[in-house]
Amino acid sequence: MRKLTHSEIKSSRKDLTNIGEFKRNPVYLLCDSIRSIFNVGAVFRASDGAFIEKIFLTGYSPHPPRKEIEKVALGATLSVPWEYVKDPLEVVKRMKAENIKIASLELTDNPRMIWDLKKEDFPLCLILGNEITGVSKELIDTSDFSVELPMLGIKQSLNVSVATGIALYEMIRILNYS
Repeated sequence: MRKLTHSEIKSSRKDLTNIGEFKRNPVYLLCDSIRSIFNVGAVFRASDGAFIEKIFLTGYSPHPPRKEIEKVALGATLSVPWEYVKDPLEVVKRMKAENIKIASLELTDNPRMIWDLKKEDFPLCLILGNEITGVSKELIDTSDFSVELPMLGIKQSLNVSVATGIALYEMIRILNYS
């Protein structure tokens, strides 16, 4: 076995010039009041890797153009469609009008593990909450359901960008490999 060269890897990847020709995975993210510019950049990077439909940045979430976002996103702000909308409920209303299910990535009294999602649950808009307060009650109340990642140690949550990457790749596994 040998490590692939950068040019070998690049030759098998999509290119910005023809990215619109490819079918994206039916996943949307709603980032509500994410504090960290670096977390937003990491969410873009994971979203590019999972080739999702779109990111909605809401509340006081930082949004491009910002050099700090680009430092982490490494160009993913160009390959992932995104939109800034001040009010997250406006995004939820639009998604529901398009028959897109809404799920909060949050610990609730009605838990559903991320790996219990089914293909029938898509298209899906996953709500990501603030690093300190999580998903707001208002957004949980508008969600069709919540999903969570198992926390087996003493901490109750992961960093929002880490949790996003795990959730996205589990959803992509369900959509494409189950």
